[in-house]
Amino acid sequence: MYRNIVVLTGAGISAESGIKTFRDQNGLWEQHHIEDVATPEGYARDIDLVERFYNNRWTQLHSGDVQVNAAHVALAELEQQFSGNLLLITQNVDDLHERAGSKRLLHMHGELSKGRCPKSLQTFALREPFGPDNCCTCCIPAIRLRPHIVWFGEMPYGMDRIHDALDNCDLFIAIGTSGTVYPAAGFVDSANHHGAQTVEVNLQQPDRHSQFQYHFTGKAGDIVPKLVADILAGKTIGSESVA
Repeated sequence: MYRNIVVLTGAGISAESGIKTFRDQNGLWEQHHIEDVATPEGYARDIDLVERFYNNRWTQLHSGDVQVNAAHVALAELEQQFSGNLLLITQNVDDLHERAGSKRLLHMHGELSKGRCPKSLQTFALREPFGPDNCCTCCIPAIRLRPHIVWFGEMPYGMDRIHDALDNCDLFIAIGTSGTVYPAAGFVDSANHHGAQTVEVNLQQPDRHSQFQYHFTGKAGDIVPKLVADILAGKTIGSESVA
């Protein structure tokens, strides 16, 4: 039996629920240059553009068309039934893990359903799109909320907690992530260094330089429920595992 599990999820798991991945091969997000909509400098240049970009994402997330998939449900089941320690880290800014029931969850890149006061850094639930009237209640006068998103050039959240978990885990699973963007790309090296089994679930075949010990190619919604069932049955990946 594993005792300490760390799971990392990326855009691939949300894409199966209909969430757009946005970024294409040319470095554009919905035809916008990344530096215009995903940097503090871009926000300072054109607040309205950045707010429109994130409001479109917020609207899609709350449209009713986006639903959790079997991988989200399986990870919530793992949390509820696993007797050891588990930390679910997501690079995604949607709330699909929460909808599925996950609670031991860390959003390292922020959350689309929250706004943040630029001065106090306090966060607020975002029940309507961003705009000049969507302000904090912590300052006098109130300050316009910015997206609670980690932009390029900013530090992801919870890194101390993440590194502590990786240092002590005996199983690290990465699901639906490209593994090319740091610091998340270095998580597998840290887990390997501390003797954990490392597992990758992805639509694409692994790169020949991949540091993961085990690879499962296919949809997260097909593979993750089987992996979770094996883990809860006391099986280890790569031996008795039938995923």
